[in-house]
Amino acid sequence: MANSKQAAKRARQSEVRRQRNTANRSKMRTAIKNVLKAVSAGEKTAAESAYKVAVPVIDTMVNKKIIHKNKAARHKSRLNSHIQAM
Repeated sequence: MANSKQAAKRARQSEVRRQRNTANRSKMRTAIKNVLKAVSAGEKTAAESAYKVAVPVIDTMVNKKIIHKNKAARHKSRLNSHIQAM
């Protein structure tokens, strides 16, 4: 429980930011899953189009400091290698 007005406001701000970060992280994970679904189904054109949608979403998460840039690079690299292996 917050003991001051300042602490109460910080608690409110933290909660709003937590919810926003959770929604953004979920959006990124969904984009990644869409690529993997298309790859597992064997649909190369669908996988490529889903990849083109997923890359800006992943990059946005880096800019918002939700994930580290190396994690984003790792995701993009692995998704791309899945598509190239098809």
